[in-house]
Amino acid sequence: MSSEGSLNTELSKKTSFLGLKLWVLIGISVGAFIVLILCILSVWVSFRRKSRRSLDKFSLTQIPNVSKDIKVDRIGGQNFNDHPESVFLSVHDKSSDKNLEKMAVHMGMSKSSDPDNISQCSSIYHHERACSSQSGEEGSSGTVQKHSSLSYGGLVTASPLIGLPEISHLGWGHWFTLRDLEVATNRFSADNVLGEGGYGVVYKGRLINGTEVAVKKLLNNLGQAEKEFRVEVEAIGHVRHKNLVRLLGFCIEGVHRMLVYEYVNNGNLEQWLHGAMRQHGTLTWEARMKVVLGTAKALAYLHEAIEPKVVHRDIKSSNILIDDEFNAKVSDFGLAKLLGSGESHITTRVMGTFGYVAPEYANTGLLNEKSDIYSFGVLLLEAVTGRDPVDYGRPANEVNLVEWLKMMVGTRRAEEVVDPNLEVKPATRALKRSLLVALRCVDPDAEKRPKMSQVVRMLEADEYPFREDRRNRKSRTASMEIESMKESTEVESKVGDSESHISETSRG
Repeated sequence: MSSEGSLNTELSKKTSFLGLKLWVLIGISVGAFIVLILCILSVWVSFRRKSRRSLDKFSLTQIPNVSKDIKVDRIGGQNFNDHPESVFLSVHDKSSDKNLEKMAVHMGMSKSSDPDNISQCSSIYHHERACSSQSGEEGSSGTVQKHSSLSYGGLVTASPLIGLPEISHLGWGHWFTLRDLEVATNRFSADNVLGEGGYGVVYKGRLINGTEVAVKKLLNNLGQAEKEFRVEVEAIGHVRHKNLVRLLGFCIEGVHRMLVYEYVNNGNLEQWLHGAMRQHGTLTWEARMKVVLGTAKALAYLHEAIEPKVVHRDIKSSNILIDDEFNAKVSDFGLAKLLGSGESHITTRVMGTFGYVAPEYANTGLLNEKSDIYSFGVLLLEAVTGRDPVDYGRPANEVNLVEWLKMMVGTRRAEEVVDPNLEVKPATRALKRSLLVALRCVDPDAEKRPKMSQVVRMLEADEYPFREDRRNRKSRTASMEIESMKESTEVESKVGDSESHISETSRG
Protein backbone atom coordinates (compact mmCIF):
# COMPACT_ATOMS: atom_id res chain seq x y z
CA MET A 1 0.00 0.00 0.00
CA SER A 2 2.84 2.34 0.82
CA SER A 3 4.37 1.84 -2.63
CA GLU A 4 1.07 2.55 -4.37
CA GLY A 5 0.60 5.63 -2.26
CA SER A 6 4.05 6.91 -3.11
CA LEU A 7 3.38 6.29 -6.89
CA ASN A 8 0.14 8.24 -6.69
CA THR A 9 1.91 10.97 -4.83
CA GLU A 10 4.62 11.18 -7.52
CA LEU A 11 2.11 11.24 -10.40
CA SER A 12 0.04 13.91 -8.63
CA LYS A 13 2.99 16.26 -8.29
CA LYS A 14 2.85 19.38 -10.36
CA THR A 15 5.53 19.82 -13.03
CA SER A 16 7.23 22.95 -14.26
CA PHE A 17 5.46 22.59 -17.65
CA LEU A 18 2.41 24.86 -17.32
CA GLY A 19 1.92 23.56 -13.78
CA LEU A 20 0.40 20.34 -15.14
CA LYS A 21 0.45 17.21 -13.03
CA LEU A 22 2.87 14.50 -14.16
CA TRP A 23 0.21 11.96 -15.14
CA VAL A 24 -1.55 14.58 -17.31
CA LEU A 25 1.73 15.37 -19.09
CA ILE A 26 2.41 11.67 -19.73
CA GLY A 27 -1.08 11.22 -21.19
CA ILE A 28 -0.63 14.20 -23.53
CA SER A 29 2.72 12.85 -24.72
CA VAL A 30 1.32 9.38 -25.49
CA GLY A 31 -1.64 10.88 -27.36
CA ALA A 32 0.63 13.14 -29.44
CA PHE A 33 2.81 10.17 -30.34
CA ILE A 34 -0.21 8.16 -31.51
CA VAL A 35 -1.47 11.09 -33.61
CA LEU A 36 1.97 11.46 -35.23
CA ILE A 37 2.06 7.77 -36.15
CA LEU A 38 -1.43 8.02 -37.70
CA CYS A 39 -0.42 11.09 -39.74
CA ILE A 40 2.65 9.33 -41.10
CA LEU A 41 0.57 6.29 -42.09
CA SER A 42 -2.01 8.51 -43.78
CA VAL A 43 0.62 10.31 -45.83
CA TRP A 44 2.21 7.01 -46.87
CA VAL A 45 -1.10 5.49 -47.95
CA SER A 46 -2.07 8.54 -50.02
CA PHE A 47 1.33 8.55 -51.68
CA ARG A 48 0.98 4.89 -52.64
CA ARG A 49 -2.43 5.54 -54.16
CA LYS A 50 -1.12 8.40 -56.24
CA SER A 51 1.82 6.40 -57.50
CA ARG A 52 -0.50 3.58 -58.58
CA ARG A 53 -2.74 5.97 -60.43
CA SER A 54 0.22 7.46 -62.25
CA LEU A 55 1.18 3.98 -63.47
CA ASP A 56 -2.33 2.94 -64.48
CA LYS A 57 -3.42 6.24 -65.99
CA PHE A 58 -1.02 8.29 -68.03
CA SER A 59 -1.77 11.90 -68.77
CA LEU A 60 -4.52 12.34 -71.32
CA THR A 61 -2.41 14.76 -73.29
CA GLN A 62 0.14 12.03 -73.88
CA ILE A 63 -2.25 9.61 -75.56
CA PRO A 64 -1.75 9.66 -79.35
CA ASN A 65 -4.57 11.00 -81.46
CA VAL A 66 -6.20 7.88 -82.83
CA SER A 67 -8.94 8.11 -85.41
CA LYS A 68 -12.21 6.82 -83.99
CA ASP A 69 -13.67 6.34 -87.44
CA ILE A 70 -11.34 3.66 -88.72
CA LYS A 71 -13.06 0.31 -88.48
CA VAL A 72 -11.82 -3.15 -89.28
CA ASP A 73 -14.51 -3.67 -91.88
CA ARG A 74 -14.51 -5.75 -95.01
CA ILE A 75 -16.07 -4.84 -98.32
CA GLY A 76 -19.29 -6.69 -98.71
CA GLY A 77 -19.31 -6.79 -102.47
CA GLN A 78 -15.60 -6.64 -103.08
CA ASN A 79 -13.74 -9.16 -101.00
CA PHE A 80 -10.29 -8.87 -102.50
CA ASN A 81 -8.90 -11.93 -100.76
CA ASP A 82 -12.04 -13.95 -101.27
CA HIS A 83 -10.41 -16.35 -103.68
CA PRO A 84 -7.77 -18.68 -102.32
CA GLU A 85 -4.43 -18.46 -104.03
CA SER A 86 -2.06 -21.22 -104.99
CA VAL A 87 1.27 -20.00 -106.26
CA PHE A 88 4.34 -22.09 -106.88
CA LEU A 89 7.36 -20.15 -105.71
CA SER A 90 11.04 -20.86 -105.92
CA VAL A 91 14.24 -18.92 -105.42
CA HIS A 92 17.13 -19.64 -107.74
CA ASP A 93 20.06 -19.85 -105.34
CA LYS A 94 23.32 -18.38 -106.40
CA SER A 95 24.74 -18.67 -102.89
CA SER A 96 -5.10 19.03 -80.42
CA ASP A 97 -5.99 18.52 -76.54
CA LYS A 98 -9.77 18.27 -76.79
CA ASN A 99 -9.64 15.71 -79.43
CA LEU A 100 -7.08 13.86 -77.39
CA GLU A 101 -9.32 13.83 -74.33
CA LYS A 102 -12.33 12.66 -76.32
CA MET A 103 -10.24 9.99 -77.95
CA ALA A 104 -8.91 8.84 -74.59
CA VAL A 105 -12.42 8.49 -73.20
CA HIS A 106 -13.43 6.62 -76.34
CA MET A 107 -10.56 4.18 -76.01
CA GLY A 108 -11.06 3.70 -72.31
CA MET A 109 -14.76 2.88 -72.67
CA SER A 110 -14.60 0.80 -75.82
CA LYS A 111 -14.47 -2.95 -75.50
CA SER A 112 -12.62 -3.77 -78.66
CA SER A 113 -13.01 -7.17 -80.23
CA ASP A 114 -9.29 -7.20 -80.92
CA PRO A 115 -8.04 -10.35 -79.21
CA ASP A 116 -4.90 -8.57 -78.09
CA ASN A 117 -6.95 -6.76 -75.49
CA ILE A 118 -7.09 -10.01 -73.56
CA SER A 119 -3.43 -9.53 -72.76
CA GLN A 120 -2.58 -5.85 -72.69
CA CYS A 121 1.09 -5.00 -72.53
CA SER A 122 2.99 -2.88 -70.07
CA SER A 123 5.95 -2.56 -67.81
CA ILE A 124 8.03 -5.60 -66.99
CA TYR A 125 7.72 -4.73 -63.33
CA HIS A 126 4.05 -5.63 -63.15
CA HIS A 127 2.85 -9.14 -62.47
CA GLU A 128 2.87 -11.25 -65.58
CA ARG A 129 -0.21 -13.26 -66.28
CA ALA A 130 -0.50 -16.18 -68.59
CA CYS A 131 -3.53 -16.06 -70.83
CA SER A 132 -4.62 -17.54 -74.08
CA SER A 133 -5.55 -15.30 -76.98
CA GLN A 134 -6.10 -15.88 -80.63
CA SER A 135 -5.78 -13.25 -83.30
CA GLY A 136 -8.40 -12.92 -85.98
CA GLU A 137 -5.83 -11.21 -88.13
CA GLU A 138 -5.61 -12.59 -91.59
CA GLY A 139 -3.00 -15.29 -91.78
CA SER A 140 -1.26 -17.21 -94.49
CA SER A 141 0.38 -20.54 -94.99
CA GLY A 142 2.92 -22.03 -97.33
CA THR A 143 6.66 -21.81 -97.83
CA VAL A 144 9.07 -21.08 -100.62
CA GLN A 145 9.23 -23.92 -103.12
CA LYS A 146 5.89 -25.24 -101.85
CA HIS A 147 2.32 -24.59 -102.87
CA SER A 148 0.88 -21.98 -100.53
CA SER A 149 -2.75 -21.40 -99.80
CA LEU A 150 -4.20 -18.14 -98.58
CA SER A 151 -7.69 -17.00 -97.71
CA TYR A 152 -9.24 -13.75 -96.60
CA GLY A 153 -10.02 -14.93 -93.11
CA GLY A 154 -6.71 -16.74 -92.99
CA LEU A 155 -5.50 -19.06 -90.31
CA VAL A 156 -6.22 -18.26 -86.70
CA THR A 157 -2.84 -17.45 -85.20
CA ALA A 158 -1.83 -16.68 -81.65
CA SER A 159 -1.36 -13.04 -80.77
CA PRO A 160 2.31 -12.03 -80.60
CA LEU A 161 1.51 -10.22 -77.34
CA ILE A 162 0.28 -13.17 -75.32
CA GLY A 163 1.72 -13.32 -71.82
CA LEU A 164 2.78 -9.69 -71.59
CA PRO A 165 1.87 -8.03 -68.29
CA GLU A 166 -1.05 -5.67 -68.03
CA ILE A 167 -0.89 -1.97 -67.25
CA SER A 168 -3.74 -0.25 -69.07
CA HIS A 169 -6.78 -0.97 -71.18
CA LEU A 170 -6.75 1.39 -74.15
CA GLY A 171 -9.13 -0.46 -76.44
CA TRP A 172 -6.39 -1.41 -78.93
CA GLY A 173 -2.67 -1.81 -79.08
CA HIS A 174 -0.21 -1.99 -76.23
CA TRP A 175 1.53 0.67 -74.24
CA PHE A 176 5.18 -0.23 -73.70
CA THR A 177 7.43 1.50 -71.19
CA LEU A 178 10.83 2.82 -72.15
CA ARG A 179 12.41 0.15 -69.95
CA ASP A 180 10.49 -2.58 -71.80
CA LEU A 181 11.95 -1.50 -75.12
CA GLU A 182 15.42 -0.91 -73.73
CA VAL A 183 15.47 -4.51 -72.53
CA ALA A 184 13.99 -5.75 -75.84
CA THR A 185 16.63 -3.99 -77.97
CA ASN A 186 19.64 -4.46 -75.66
CA ARG A 187 19.55 -0.75 -74.80
CA PHE A 188 19.08 0.20 -78.46
CA SER A 189 22.33 -1.45 -79.44
CA ALA A 190 23.88 -0.56 -82.77
CA ASP A 191 24.00 -4.28 -83.50
CA ASN A 192 20.18 -4.31 -83.46
CA VAL A 193 19.73 -1.56 -86.06
CA LEU A 194 17.60 -2.69 -89.02
CA GLY A 195 17.54 0.63 -90.85
CA GLU A 196 17.46 4.40 -90.58
CA GLY A 197 14.98 6.89 -92.00
CA GLY A 198 14.49 10.62 -92.09
CA TYR A 199 12.94 10.80 -88.63
CA GLY A 200 14.28 7.84 -86.74
CA VAL A 201 15.99 4.48 -86.44
CA VAL A 202 14.43 1.01 -86.56
CA TYR A 203 15.77 -1.65 -84.16
CA LYS A 204 15.15 -5.35 -83.94
CA GLY A 205 13.94 -6.40 -80.51
CA ARG A 206 12.64 -9.36 -78.55
CA LEU A 207 9.83 -8.92 -76.03
CA ILE A 208 9.84 -10.70 -72.68
CA ASN A 209 7.48 -13.33 -74.11
CA GLY A 210 9.95 -14.13 -76.90
CA THR A 211 8.16 -12.30 -79.72
CA GLU A 212 10.47 -10.60 -82.20
CA VAL A 213 9.49 -7.01 -83.03
CA ALA A 214 10.73 -3.99 -84.95
CA VAL A 215 10.99 -0.86 -82.80
CA LYS A 216 10.89 2.46 -84.64
CA LYS A 217 12.50 5.10 -82.44
CA LEU A 218 11.67 8.59 -83.66
CA LEU A 219 14.29 11.27 -83.25
CA ASN A 220 13.67 13.61 -80.31
CA ASN A 221 12.56 17.23 -80.46
CA LEU A 222 11.47 17.16 -84.08
CA GLY A 223 8.01 18.46 -84.95
CA GLN A 224 7.85 16.23 -88.00
CA ALA A 225 8.78 13.20 -85.93
CA GLU A 226 5.93 13.92 -83.51
CA LYS A 227 3.60 14.36 -86.47
CA GLU A 228 4.79 11.12 -88.04
CA PHE A 229 4.17 9.30 -84.77
CA ARG A 230 0.59 10.50 -84.57
CA VAL A 231 -0.07 9.82 -88.25
CA GLU A 232 1.15 6.24 -88.08
CA VAL A 233 -0.91 5.50 -84.99
CA GLU A 234 -3.93 7.20 -86.53
CA ALA A 235 -3.59 5.47 -89.89
CA ILE A 236 -2.97 1.86 -88.92
CA GLY A 237 -3.69 1.60 -85.20
CA HIS A 238 -7.00 -0.20 -85.72
CA VAL A 239 -6.70 -1.79 -89.16
CA ARG A 240 -5.85 -5.43 -89.71
CA HIS A 241 -4.87 -6.93 -93.05
CA LYS A 242 -2.44 -9.71 -93.85
CA ASN A 243 -0.59 -7.47 -96.33
CA LEU A 244 -0.17 -4.54 -93.93
CA VAL A 245 2.63 -4.55 -91.40
CA ARG A 246 0.97 -4.74 -88.01
CA LEU A 247 1.38 -2.01 -85.40
CA LEU A 248 1.55 -3.82 -82.07
CA GLY A 249 1.94 -0.84 -79.75
CA PHE A 250 3.80 2.30 -78.85
CA CYS A 251 5.81 4.04 -76.16
CA ILE A 252 5.36 7.61 -74.95
CA GLU A 253 7.71 8.60 -72.18
CA GLY A 254 9.11 12.11 -71.82
CA VAL A 255 10.51 13.12 -75.20
CA HIS A 256 10.63 9.52 -76.39
CA ARG A 257 8.22 8.42 -79.12
CA MET A 258 8.46 4.84 -80.33
CA LEU A 259 6.33 2.51 -82.44
CA VAL A 260 6.44 -1.27 -82.10
CA TYR A 261 5.69 -3.35 -85.20
CA GLU A 262 5.63 -7.02 -86.02
CA TYR A 263 9.04 -8.13 -87.25
CA VAL A 264 9.11 -9.13 -90.93
CA ASN A 265 12.14 -11.30 -91.40
CA ASN A 266 12.84 -11.55 -95.13
CA GLY A 267 13.98 -8.10 -96.23
CA ASN A 268 12.07 -5.82 -98.58
CA LEU A 269 11.41 -5.73 -102.30
CA GLU A 270 14.16 -3.20 -102.97
CA GLN A 271 16.74 -5.46 -101.31
CA TRP A 272 15.59 -8.46 -103.35
CA LEU A 273 15.67 -6.52 -106.63
CA HIS A 274 18.69 -4.28 -106.16
CA GLY A 275 20.36 -4.88 -102.80
CA ALA A 276 21.68 -7.24 -100.17
CA MET A 277 19.06 -9.99 -100.52
CA ARG A 278 20.19 -10.74 -104.08
CA GLN A 279 22.97 -12.87 -102.61
CA HIS A 280 20.27 -15.35 -101.61
CA GLY A 281 19.08 -15.70 -105.20
CA THR A 282 16.85 -14.03 -107.75
CA LEU A 283 13.13 -13.66 -107.17
CA THR A 284 11.19 -15.75 -109.65
CA TRP A 285 8.44 -14.18 -111.74
CA GLU A 286 5.81 -15.93 -109.60
CA ALA A 287 7.34 -14.59 -106.40
CA ARG A 288 7.43 -11.04 -107.78
CA MET A 289 3.82 -11.21 -108.88
CA LYS A 290 2.78 -12.57 -105.47
CA VAL A 291 4.46 -9.60 -103.77
CA VAL A 292 2.90 -7.16 -106.23
CA LEU A 293 -0.55 -8.71 -105.86
CA GLY A 294 -0.31 -8.58 -102.07
CA THR A 295 0.62 -4.90 -102.26
CA ALA A 296 -2.36 -4.26 -104.55
CA LYS A 297 -4.70 -5.97 -102.09
CA ALA A 298 -3.36 -3.91 -99.20
CA LEU A 299 -3.90 -0.66 -101.13
CA ALA A 300 -7.38 -1.75 -102.21
CA TYR A 301 -8.19 -2.32 -98.54
CA LEU A 302 -6.83 1.08 -97.48
CA HIS A 303 -8.59 2.93 -100.31
CA GLU A 304 -11.93 1.16 -100.47
CA ALA A 305 -12.62 -0.97 -97.39
CA ILE A 306 -12.21 1.42 -94.46
CA GLU A 307 -13.52 4.84 -93.53
CA PRO A 308 -11.81 7.24 -93.67
CA LYS A 309 -9.71 5.92 -96.52
CA VAL A 310 -5.95 5.97 -96.09
CA VAL A 311 -3.63 7.37 -98.77
CA HIS A 312 -0.18 5.95 -98.08
CA ARG A 313 1.72 8.62 -100.06
CA ASP A 314 5.04 6.77 -100.06
CA ILE A 315 4.58 3.49 -101.93
CA LYS A 316 8.01 2.28 -103.04
CA SER A 317 9.96 -0.96 -103.12
CA SER A 318 11.82 -0.33 -99.84
CA ASN A 319 8.46 0.04 -98.03
CA ILE A 320 7.21 -3.36 -99.23
CA LEU A 321 8.46 -5.84 -96.64
CA ILE A 322 8.50 -9.55 -97.47
CA ASP A 323 7.97 -12.40 -95.04
CA ASP A 324 9.47 -15.88 -95.34
CA GLU A 325 6.49 -17.02 -97.42
CA PHE A 326 6.95 -14.09 -99.81
CA ASN A 327 3.82 -12.31 -98.70
CA ALA A 328 4.00 -8.53 -99.08
CA LYS A 329 3.68 -6.32 -96.00
CA VAL A 330 3.15 -2.62 -96.75
CA SER A 331 4.97 -0.53 -94.14
CA ASP A 332 5.94 3.04 -93.14
CA PHE A 333 2.76 5.12 -92.83
CA GLY A 334 4.60 8.23 -91.62
CA LEU A 335 3.44 10.30 -94.61
CA ALA A 336 -0.08 8.85 -94.82
CA LYS A 337 -3.17 11.05 -95.09
CA LEU A 338 -6.79 10.26 -94.25
CA LEU A 339 -9.61 11.15 -96.65
CA GLY A 340 -13.19 11.27 -95.44
CA SER A 341 -16.09 10.03 -97.54
CA GLY A 342 -16.95 13.57 -98.62
CA GLU A 343 -13.44 14.47 -99.77
CA SER A 344 -12.33 13.87 -103.34
CA HIS A 345 -8.85 15.16 -102.59
CA ILE A 346 -6.83 17.23 -100.16
CA THR A 347 -4.17 19.86 -100.74
CA THR A 348 -0.90 19.18 -98.99
CA ARG A 349 2.82 19.77 -99.23
CA VAL A 350 4.34 17.41 -101.76
CA MET A 351 6.04 14.50 -100.03
CA GLY A 352 7.21 11.14 -101.28
CA THR A 353 10.11 9.55 -103.11
CA PHE A 354 11.46 10.84 -106.42
CA GLY A 355 10.45 8.58 -109.27
CA TYR A 356 7.31 7.30 -107.56
CA VAL A 357 5.38 10.57 -107.10
CA ALA A 358 2.38 11.10 -109.39
CA PRO A 359 2.82 14.07 -111.77
CA GLU A 360 -0.44 15.82 -110.84
CA TYR A 361 0.45 15.62 -107.15
CA ALA A 362 3.97 16.90 -107.77
CA ASN A 363 2.63 19.82 -109.83
CA THR A 364 -0.40 20.89 -107.80
CA GLY A 365 -0.17 19.32 -104.35
CA LEU A 366 -3.64 17.80 -104.83
CA LEU A 367 -3.63 14.37 -103.23
CA ASN A 368 -6.01 11.42 -103.37
CA GLU A 369 -5.81 7.66 -103.77
CA LYS A 370 -4.93 8.04 -107.47
CA SER A 371 -1.47 9.17 -106.34
CA ASP A 372 -0.92 5.81 -104.65
CA ILE A 373 -2.11 4.04 -107.80
CA TYR A 374 0.54 5.83 -109.87
CA SER A 375 3.23 4.82 -107.36
CA PHE A 376 1.98 1.24 -107.52
CA GLY A 377 2.31 1.30 -111.31
CA VAL A 378 5.95 2.34 -110.98
CA LEU A 379 6.47 -0.40 -108.39
CA LEU A 380 5.01 -3.00 -110.77
CA LEU A 381 7.34 -1.84 -113.58
CA GLU A 382 10.25 -2.06 -111.17
CA ALA A 383 9.36 -5.66 -110.31
CA VAL A 384 9.01 -6.61 -114.01
CA THR A 385 12.21 -4.95 -115.23
CA GLY A 386 14.46 -5.12 -112.17
CA ARG A 387 15.33 -1.44 -112.79
CA ASP A 388 15.23 1.55 -110.45
CA PRO A 389 12.51 4.15 -111.20
CA VAL A 390 15.25 6.68 -111.88
CA ASP A 391 18.76 5.52 -112.75
CA TYR A 392 21.28 8.16 -113.86
CA GLY A 393 23.81 5.44 -114.58
CA ARG A 394 21.91 4.46 -117.72
CA PRO A 395 21.76 6.17 -121.15
CA ALA A 396 19.73 9.39 -121.30
CA ASN A 397 16.67 7.75 -122.87
CA GLU A 398 16.62 5.03 -120.20
CA VAL A 399 17.04 7.16 -117.06
CA ASN A 400 13.29 7.38 -116.34
CA LEU A 401 11.77 3.91 -116.07
CA VAL A 402 8.22 4.92 -117.04
CA GLU A 403 9.27 6.84 -120.15
CA TRP A 404 11.68 4.11 -121.23
CA LEU A 405 9.04 1.43 -120.89
CA LYS A 406 6.52 3.46 -122.89
CA MET A 407 9.14 3.76 -125.63
CA MET A 408 9.85 0.01 -125.59
CA VAL A 409 6.15 -0.89 -125.75
CA GLY A 410 5.59 1.71 -128.49
CA THR A 411 8.29 0.13 -130.64
CA ARG A 412 6.85 -3.35 -129.97
CA ARG A 413 9.85 -4.47 -127.93
CA ALA A 414 7.88 -5.26 -124.78
CA GLU A 415 9.49 -8.67 -124.30
CA GLU A 416 12.91 -7.02 -124.01
CA VAL A 417 12.01 -5.15 -120.81
CA VAL A 418 11.98 -8.26 -118.57
CA ASP A 419 14.64 -8.37 -115.86
CA PRO A 420 17.62 -10.15 -117.49
CA ASN A 421 18.41 -11.80 -114.12
CA LEU A 422 15.26 -13.92 -114.36
CA GLU A 423 16.31 -17.47 -115.23
CA VAL A 424 12.78 -18.47 -116.27
CA LYS A 425 11.07 -15.80 -118.34
CA PRO A 426 7.33 -15.19 -117.92
CA ALA A 427 4.78 -16.24 -120.50
CA THR A 428 4.06 -13.55 -123.08
CA ARG A 429 0.45 -13.33 -121.96
CA ALA A 430 1.42 -12.80 -118.32
CA LEU A 431 4.05 -10.21 -119.24
CA LYS A 432 1.67 -8.22 -121.45
CA ARG A 433 -0.99 -8.29 -118.77
CA SER A 434 1.41 -6.94 -116.15
CA LEU A 435 2.71 -4.22 -118.47
CA LEU A 436 -0.78 -3.11 -119.39
CA VAL A 437 -1.84 -2.92 -115.74
CA ALA A 438 1.26 -0.87 -114.99
CA LEU A 439 0.70 1.47 -117.96
CA ARG A 440 -2.89 2.06 -116.91
CA CYS A 441 -1.75 2.86 -113.36
CA VAL A 442 0.84 5.42 -114.56
CA ASP A 443 -1.55 7.11 -116.98
CA PRO A 444 -0.81 10.88 -116.92
CA ASP A 445 -4.57 11.47 -116.60
CA ALA A 446 -5.37 10.49 -113.02
CA GLU A 447 -9.05 9.97 -113.82
CA LYS A 448 -8.19 7.18 -116.27
CA ARG A 449 -6.28 5.17 -113.71
CA PRO A 450 -8.16 2.10 -112.46
CA LYS A 451 -9.18 1.53 -108.85
CA MET A 452 -6.97 -0.80 -106.88
CA SER A 453 -9.80 -3.34 -106.66
CA GLN A 454 -9.83 -3.42 -110.48
CA VAL A 455 -6.06 -3.83 -110.50
CA VAL A 456 -6.39 -6.83 -108.16
CA ARG A 457 -8.93 -8.49 -110.43
CA MET A 458 -6.84 -7.86 -113.54
CA LEU A 459 -3.72 -9.32 -111.93
CA GLU A 460 -5.68 -12.35 -110.70
CA ALA A 461 -7.62 -12.96 -113.93
CA ASP A 462 -5.24 -15.56 -115.34
CA GLU A 463 -4.98 -17.44 -112.07
CA TYR A 464 -8.66 -18.29 -111.44
CA PRO A 465 -9.03 -21.20 -113.90
CA PHE A 466 -5.78 -22.79 -112.67
CA ARG A 467 -6.85 -22.66 -109.06
CA GLU A 468 -10.33 -23.93 -109.86
CA ASP A 469 -9.02 -27.02 -111.66
CA ARG A 470 -6.41 -27.86 -109.01
CA ARG A 471 -8.79 -27.74 -106.10
CA ASN A 472 -11.85 -29.20 -107.88
CA ARG A 473 -13.91 -26.41 -106.49
CA LYS A 474 -17.41 -25.55 -107.57
CA SER A 475 -17.66 -23.14 -110.47
CA ARG A 476 -18.05 -19.51 -109.61
CA THR A 477 -21.26 -17.60 -110.02
CA ALA A 478 -22.21 -16.52 -113.51
CA SER A 479 -21.65 -12.88 -112.69
CA MET A 480 -18.05 -13.47 -111.59
CA GLU A 481 -17.32 -15.55 -114.67
CA ILE A 482 -18.77 -12.94 -117.00
CA GLU A 483 -16.86 -10.16 -115.22
CA SER A 484 -13.56 -12.04 -115.41
CA MET A 485 -14.10 -12.84 -119.09
CA LYS A 486 -14.92 -9.24 -119.86
CA GLU A 487 -11.87 -7.92 -118.06
CA SER A 488 -9.62 -10.56 -119.61
CA THR A 489 -10.88 -9.73 -123.10
CA GLU A 490 -10.54 -6.02 -122.39
CA VAL A 491 -6.95 -6.45 -121.21
CA GLU A 492 -5.89 -8.46 -124.24
CA SER A 493 -7.52 -6.06 -126.67
CA LYS A 494 -6.00 -3.03 -124.99
CA VAL A 495 -2.47 -4.39 -125.18
CA GLY A 496 -2.48 -3.96 -128.93
CA ASP A 497 -4.24 -0.61 -128.68
CA SER A 498 -1.70 0.68 -126.19
CA GLU A 499 1.21 -0.45 -128.30
CA SER A 500 -0.28 1.14 -131.41
CA HIS A 501 -1.08 4.38 -129.61
CA ILE A 502 2.37 4.68 -128.06
CA SER A 503 4.00 3.77 -131.37
CA GLU A 504 2.07 6.46 -133.22
CA THR A 505 2.90 9.00 -130.53
CA SER A 506 6.60 8.20 -130.70
CA ARG A 507 6.62 8.48 -134.50
CA GLY A 508 4.83 11.82 -134.33
